[in-house]
Amino acid sequence: MARELTGKHVLFIFVGAFTVIIGVNLVLAYSAVKTFPGLEAKNGFVESQQFDRDRALQEALGWTAEVDLVGEELQLSITDRSGKPVEVKELKAILGRPTHVREDQEPEFVFDGTQYVAPIDLSDGNWDLRMIAVAEDGTQFKQRLKMLIRKPGS
Repeated sequence: MARELTGKHVLFIFVGAFTVIIGVNLVLAYSAVKTFPGLEAKNGFVESQQFDRDRALQEALGWTAEVDLVGEELQLSITDRSGKPVEVKELKAILGRPTHVREDQEPEFVFDGTQYVAPIDLSDGNWDLRMIAVAEDGTQFKQRLKMLIRKPGS
């Protein structure tokens, strides 16, 4: 004996489907807001007014930066146009995940004559090194360097 599909059944199917959709959206929205690390700039308009000038000064330095994890040592190399190592006046860096700030840390870099090194213990996954190096003339060199860590056996 076949059951008849009534208006009540259709209503329950309709309400059930939208309840699931709205519930999933609420969970995802809550998760996104909870893990958002915050603003990159306090006043984006003011920073945008200086962006082109700062970029031109940074590009005039001719520096490139690369980061790598070798064993338990974070290695940051800053080189000039000719590929020679650069020793900066000041270096600030924050190492963290791109999606949250819970694991943020400030490596204590030391210049070894060719690059900056810092002892560090990182787990697998995506990491960002947000650095600001200051040249002798005071020019800031800002970079966000990405790393994907995959340790052997993981």
